[in-house]
Amino acid sequence: MQSDAGEVIGISVDFSRAVIARLGCKAKLRKLPWARALKEFENGRLDILPDAFRSPERESYAFFSGPVVPASRNILFIHSRLKENFSATNLIDLKNTSFRLGAQIGVIYGQSYEDLMNSREFAQRTVKVSKRSNLWMMLGKNRIDGVIASELTGMYEINQLGLTDNIEATQIVASGDQAEFAFSKVSTSASFNLAFTSIARELVLDGTYKRIKEHYVSF
Repeated sequence: MQSDAGEVIGISVDFSRAVIARLGCKAKLRKLPWARALKEFENGRLDILPDAFRSPERESYAFFSGPVVPASRNILFIHSRLKENFSATNLIDLKNTSFRLGAQIGVIYGQSYEDLMNSREFAQRTVKVSKRSNLWMMLGKNRIDGVIASELTGMYEINQLGLTDNIEATQIVASGDQAEFAFSKVSTSASFNLAFTSIARELVLDGTYKRIKEHYVSF
């Protein structure tokens, strides 16, 4: 996320900075749409990609840290006008409805989302854009009905955008899979992956991660 002063901030950003500082290095951040970041990462123009989900395709060009921080669920957020009559209990319940879903290009949302995209009609109706901030604005203006996003990040961003009266979190979990740190096989080494991961786990155990998280969210 971007602060009022223009600085890139957030749980993953602050935690990554802390790990890299402990390694005796300094982070140089690049703020990119996710799909472009993946391509830059694959080509070795980015060294580390936080909050990445493992897949066979990505393992061909990336080392992965394995689980480090507690999992953050991807959940469905909906427009507040739908709350009273919303009866779906999982994503697949939306398949034969007129629900208009918004998603980010290149983001892995989990198997339930993939199953939903197997419905050609629903997939054609799904709006895909590069920036999640655009999805929140579309949802706030009732141009779409729902967005899948990280529970923690989503609640923070909705609050920052002043959309808490327009957008509601649901209990529908798209994915509870563990995101990981990914390291480019082009520009980093397996030994760097191990060193980074070891320090990251130390900073979880000593409470550093918890303090960073609580700076942004209070639950």
